[in-house]
Amino acid sequence: MDVRIYYEDTDAAGVVYHANYIKYLERARTEFFREHGFLVAKLAEDGFIFPVVKMEVNFKSPAHHDDLLSVETLPMRTGGSSFTLLQRIVRHGDGRLLVEGIVTLACISHEHKARRIPQAIRQLLTTETAAMT
Repeated sequence: MDVRIYYEDTDAAGVVYHANYIKYLERARTEFFREHGFLVAKLAEDGFIFPVVKMEVNFKSPAHHDDLLSVETLPMRTGGSSFTLLQRIVRHGDGRLLVEGIVTLACISHEHKARRIPQAIRQLLTTETAAMT
């Protein structure tokens, strides 16, 4: 997913405010599923909600106003009721890695109880993980 940096995304130092990267990662996860035929809102409506339960983010280099960034989302691990994604934010033009995140999401019901990841999503995640190796 591509993201253009606007003035509103930057802080007083003229670089992207750190919390905005979290938003870009969230959007990219949603787009990852959309590109593979799954709508996050429809999954939630059907009782499959995927909250973030753990996130590690490494800020390696700043982005600036008008930069065009690419956000990559790559499955790393799939468990019974959780999965982990590797996400990278790279600047177009020079290909520099700006941010790297490891994000773990759980699968829960409307009652906030753990539940198994739907088979179609499990298959997507495991297929994409295998394609990485």
